[in-house]
Amino acid sequence: MSDLREYKCPACGGAMEFDSGSQKMKCPFCDTEVSIEEFEQEQKKNPEETRWEAGNGVQWKEDEISGMAVYSCQSCGGEITADKTTGATTCPFCGNRVVLKGQFEGELRPDYIIPFKLDKKAAKAAYYKHLEKKSFLPKVFSFENHIDEIVGVYVPFWLFDVDAQAYMTYNAERIRTWRQGNKEHTEHEYYHVDRAGGIEFEHVPTDCSRKMDDALMEAIEPYDFKDAVPFQTPYLAGYVADRYDVNMEECMGRATNRIRQSAEDALRETVKGYQTVTTTNRQINIMSAQYWYAMYPVWVLNTTWKGEKYTFAMNGQTGKMVGDLPADQGAFWKFVGLRGVILGAIIYAVMWIVTLI
Repeated sequence: MSDLREYKCPACGGAMEFDSGSQKMKCPFCDTEVSIEEFEQEQKKNPEETRWEAGNGVQWKEDEISGMAVYSCQSCGGEITADKTTGATTCPFCGNRVVLKGQFEGELRPDYIIPFKLDKKAAKAAYYKHLEKKSFLPKVFSFENHIDEIVGVYVPFWLFDVDAQAYMTYNAERIRTWRQGNKEHTEHEYYHVDRAGGIEFEHVPTDCSRKMDDALMEAIEPYDFKDAVPFQTPYLAGYVADRYDVNMEECMGRATNRIRQSAEDALRETVKGYQTVTTTNRQINIMSAQYWYAMYPVWVLNTTWKGEKYTFAMNGQTGKMVGDLPADQGAFWKFVGLRGVILGAIIYAVMWIVTLI
């Protein structure tokens, strides 16, 4: 048995959802708005949580249920099938918004959540803006592709605060060239460069859902943690949410790699004034680390064009949109050929001028 929580409007009984514009619970039927705090208090006074029986008596095979859970919607009687990591969903028959409470309790309860700041309309507008001024995008793509679905998803993340000590050494070269009379002189100076320092990282995010593409989630960063609030389940109403299925230790390894690379880049940026710089030694030590579990907002868009699927993701807080696009190969090679012709003409002109000197 599992506890599924419904979010009923106190005025009309309709299914309420979290509204990104007002940052309140809102009923789409009577427009009643209630703050998260007021809604939670009212729920405690008049609990409407119902225990829903898993399944409807039908016997499933073991391999069918190993990665899924089945629930019977008490509002319409429809059957809701979801992955075992699904934490919030919508009944496909009556649209009733529910949260699977057991997915966010105890050790599974997130510490923080960044509520959606942008709605589905903003995600759709950002998608079409993303298509603008793409040099090699087929012109017909914008007109012929269609959006299959736009889904607001709370993606689980592990967040890491890390103090690191970094030590790097480099071989560097400074080159000076000058002309004296008819002779050109070149001077090479070689240096050994040391850099060391302490670096603090705050809230380094690593998504912990195997359903989400790691590269896509990193591409829509950064998130501004100032908008994070203590986790409460009403924020999930109207959206899809998954609990983590990648443990903290595994994500810590990915976060550590990002931290090490950022530390190396930060020290490398301080080595200036040389023509060449080669890293000869690197040592990045993690001195201390803390972690939190959080839910971050993401709009996921799927489109189809010429039988191919294209997935886009938008940061639900900042509006940053990323995604792969098809390329017009003809336009690309035409551009490459034109650049080659122009470059060849420039080289020919320079050589002709040199012969005249």
